[in-house]
Amino acid sequence: MGLISNGTTIFDAGALDSGIAKGSMTFIKKLTASGASTLTFHDGSSDVVLDNTYKEYIFTFNNIHTGTDSGKFQFQGNAAGGADFNETMVSTYFHAQHNHGGTFTRLGYRTAHDNAGTGFTNFTEGGTAEDERSLSGYLHLFNPSSTTFVKNFTAVTSNAQSDDYCTTVHIAGYFNTTSAIDEIRFQESTGTFDGDICLYGIA
Repeated sequence: MGLISNGTTIFDAGALDSGIAKGSMTFIKKLTASGASTLTFHDGSSDVVLDNTYKEYIFTFNNIHTGTDSGKFQFQGNAAGGADFNETMVSTYFHAQHNHGGTFTRLGYRTAHDNAGTGFTNFTEGGTAEDERSLSGYLHLFNPSSTTFVKNFTAVTSNAQSDDYCTTVHIAGYFNTTSAIDEIRFQESTGTFDGDICLYGIA
C-alpha cells in the first residue's frame, strides 16, 4: 500500500519514492586541536566547503578539553573578505546544571552570556583543565552564503565541569549581516584546547 499526499506518491510498498528529496549529511572536514589556540574553517581552504553548496552546515565537537580552568569554548565568523572575526552577533544563552551528588540543580536563562556585539559567542560559561573533563556538542549554521538574510545558528553543548557538574547549554542567535559568512573560528577565551571539530553539509 502506498502513501499519497496531494497527488504525489510519498511511499510505495514501504520505500520512499525515488522522486522525493531525501536529504543527506555529507562529511566535509575534520580539524584536530592539540594545544591549539584556534581552529578555523575557511571556505576554499584545505578542502573546506562553506558556501552555497549546502544551505545548512553542522559543526560537531568531540571532547574539547581546555588547557586552563577559566577557558570558555567560543566561536565567531568572518564575512567573505573579512579578516578580524568581529561580525556583529545577537544570541541568547540558556542552561541546565546538575551535580553528581544530586545536591545542586539550576535551570535558567543566563543573560550574562548573551552576545549583542562583535565579540565571540560562548558555548559554555567555564571549563576545567582536569584531565577527565571535556565538552561535546554541535553548532548548526543556516544558509551562510545568503546575501539576503541574516545568518541564523543554534547550538547545544554538554560540558563535564569540575566537582562533578554537568552543564547543558542551548544557544540560538544570528550573525547580523546580509553578507555571506565563509569562515568560522573556534577558540578558548583564554589559553589553548584539545579535541576534534568536524564539519558536515546538509543537502
